[in-house]
Amino acid sequence: MEVLRPNLINIGGRIYRKNTVREAAHRNEEEEDDFYREPVQCADEPCDDFMIEETEKGFQSSINLPSQLFKYIIGKKGETKKNLESETHTFISIPRPGMEGEIVITGQKRNGVISARTRIELIAETFRKRQQFTHFLSFALNQPEIQDGFLQFKEEVLSKCSKDYGIQSSIFQNPAKLHLTIGTLVLLNENEVTQACQLLHSCKDEFLYKIAAGKPMDVEVSGIEYMNDDPATVDVLYAKVQMKDGSERLQLIADRLMQRFVGSGLMLREWDRVKLHATIMNTLFRRDPLGEERATISPGKPGQRERESFDARNVLKLFDKFRFGQITLDTVHLSQRFSADSSGYYTSAGQVQIS
Repeated sequence: MEVLRPNLINIGGRIYRKNTVREAAHRNEEEEDDFYREPVQCADEPCDDFMIEETEKGFQSSINLPSQLFKYIIGKKGETKKNLESETHTFISIPRPGMEGEIVITGQKRNGVISARTRIELIAETFRKRQQFTHFLSFALNQPEIQDGFLQFKEEVLSKCSKDYGIQSSIFQNPAKLHLTIGTLVLLNENEVTQACQLLHSCKDEFLYKIAAGKPMDVEVSGIEYMNDDPATVDVLYAKVQMKDGSERLQLIADRLMQRFVGSGLMLREWDRVKLHATIMNTLFRRDPLGEERATISPGKPGQRERESFDARNVLKLFDKFRFGQITLDTVHLSQRFSADSSGYYTSAGQVQIS
C-alpha cells in the first residue's frame, strides 16, 4: 500500500483507509473461508459518527445489512464472528440464515463496539464489491428510429463482414434493450432498491431539472468505437451518443448522477467521467442474450468469464460514421438486470423525468 495514496473505501458517506496487504492471502469468496481485517483508521472523519446507544448492559449499535452478506460476517464455522467478538470484546447478534434484520453489536466499552462495527462494515463492503451488479441507471435508446437504424446496421455488417473472425448474429444487442448506461449498482434487498429510487428522485430537485433546462434532450446516435488496444480482438463495440446541439448537458447529467450515487455508497466509480455510448455488439451475448454487461469487468470478480473476441477491423472501417438515428431523452431509469417489461426494455425499479 502506498503511504501517500492509501486504498480508500466509502461506507455510508464515511471514508476509511483499508489495509490491503492481508487481502491477497484471502482465498476465493466461494469458499466462504475466514475473513478478517486489521483495525482500520478513518481518513477524513471520526469512526464513531454512527449511533452508539448506551444501555444498562453497556453500549449497543445496530447495522442494517442485506442477509446475503451475513455469511461473510460469520465466516467459515463462525470463526470470523468469533474473532471479531474476541478482539473487540463485544457480542455480535446476527439474524438466522435467510432472515432479514439488523446485526446488533453490544459491549461494555464504547470503543469496542465502534471497532466491531467498523470492521463488519468493511467486510460487508469488500464482499459487496465482488457481487455481480443487479441494477443500473440508464437512458433507454430503443425508440423505433434507433431500432430501425440498428437493425439496418446489423444486416449490413452480417452481409459485408460475416467472414471476419467471430462476427455472428448472436453477438448483436437486442434492439429492444438498446440503452445508455450511466453506472451499475449492487442492490441486495428491497430496502436498498427503495433507497436508490429515493436518491434518484432527489437528484431531480438537486440538479437534473436545472441542467436539462426543463426540457427533453435531443441526441444523435452516430458512429462506432471500441475501448481496447487492438481492433482485431474486440469484445464489445459501441455506438456513440452525443447531444444534437453539441452541448454538454447529457454529459453533465450523467456525470452528476454518477457522482451522487458513488457518494452515497450505492455505486462504484468505474470512470472519472461517464462514457456516453450504447453497446451494439458484445461477445457475452453468445451465452447470455438477455444479460446486461459491464463495460469493464474487474479482475477476479465472480462471474467473470473468458470472452471470445471478434475481429472488428472491417466493421470499424466500413461503418465508422454509421448513423443509427436521433432520439429524445427525458427519463432516467433504475433498470433491473435480467428483466424485461412489456416493451422489451429492462424492467424499471424506478424512474424520474428530467423535464
